[in-house]
Amino acid sequence: MASPYRAIFATPGARAFTVAGFFGRMPLSMLGIGVVTMVSQLTGRYRLAGALTATLALSAAALGPQVSRLVDQYGQRRVLRPATLISVAAVSGLLIAAQRGAPDWVLFLCTAGAGCVPSVGAMLRARWTAVYRNSPRELHTAYSFESVMDEVCFIVGPIASIGLSTAWFPEAGPLIAAVFLLVGVFWLTAQRATEPAPHPREPGADRRSALRSPGLQVLVATFVATGAIFGSIDVVTVAFAEEQGHKAAASLVLAVWALGSCIAGLLFGLLHLKGRTEVRWVLGICAMAVSMIPLLLAGNLPFLAVALFVAGLAIAPTMVTTMALIEAHVPRAKLTEGMTWTGTGLAVGVALGSSVAGWVIDSAGAERAYVVPIAAGAAAAAVAFAGYRRLTRPAHGEEPDGHAEQHEDDHDRGAQHVA
Repeated sequence: MASPYRAIFATPGARAFTVAGFFGRMPLSMLGIGVVTMVSQLTGRYRLAGALTATLALSAAALGPQVSRLVDQYGQRRVLRPATLISVAAVSGLLIAAQRGAPDWVLFLCTAGAGCVPSVGAMLRARWTAVYRNSPRELHTAYSFESVMDEVCFIVGPIASIGLSTAWFPEAGPLIAAVFLLVGVFWLTAQRATEPAPHPREPGADRRSALRSPGLQVLVATFVATGAIFGSIDVVTVAFAEEQGHKAAASLVLAVWALGSCIAGLLFGLLHLKGRTEVRWVLGICAMAVSMIPLLLAGNLPFLAVALFVAGLAIAPTMVTTMALIEAHVPRAKLTEGMTWTGTGLAVGVALGSSVAGWVIDSAGAERAYVVPIAAGAAAAAVAFAGYRRLTRPAHGEEPDGHAEQHEDDHDRGAQHVA
């Protein structure tokens, strides 16, 4: 591991909450694709599989920010444990209902309850922020590491979930995801020393959502389109691999996509970049959009894997930059909620992308369905350009973590660089 990464783990407790968080965030990559694999095996209905995945994402989009808002008020331990138990119970109900051939409405009801799953990635980033609040360079490296860990989960998760469901029994992938969630969250919340201090609402305090921030609104709106990229690629790739006669290979192809992002994130964390954060973010969104175009030309799995690897190179750097922008536009007392809102945008996008992709697959075939992520990428770039001015405006109200000054310094250095 490179020295900047060694340095961030010098803080006591950092290694422990990172390992616990790895298990807790695994359902992020396992549960949705596990539901697709399970339902497609049990029923052969990709439209139903896509709709259930969309329901899971929409439920998480609705419930996730509320869970994180309570975390900001009362702390991670008090909120995450009951939320996790609700989610695990709902997943268990879904597996039993699917195995017994229950009516579709039962599957949708259980899937909606599973959306209470906490945003473990936001909880970990909040811990890093508390540790390195006054060290922007170390915090940048920590955010990069978190993005890499997200991608490691997306390398391991789909392989495990699809592999378990195809080689063992259809419900195995979602089942193991629920186990990881339970173990990871309870282990993480047992570590009190690194838990961020809660911010109880004082009488007369601002009770408005973090989403009131114009800058955060732009990030969330763009991430809706970005999520549509992710959701549609997951569903279409599984169907494309099945059309090619190698359904199990879908997990390997998706892992290659995540590997590209993982490598880019590791390298990005070694850099100490200057200039405007907003410009880097827009460029990252545009790079993701352009990288979708070759997918429509994929005629076989090896070519698809190469195209997805290249597409993955833009993901982690863009996610890291997004976290920096959230810090610049969201007050400290609402930071966990703000980070979760971007995850909510992704979840809504995943719901839209997977649902539309399932419809296109059933209507026109998997290969043509890659037009869905292309359209989503174009939409993401359009929203990013349209909202750019909002991101360049200074945040109003309480400045988060003292980073407003750092944000202004980035602008000044960027202006000097241009001059």
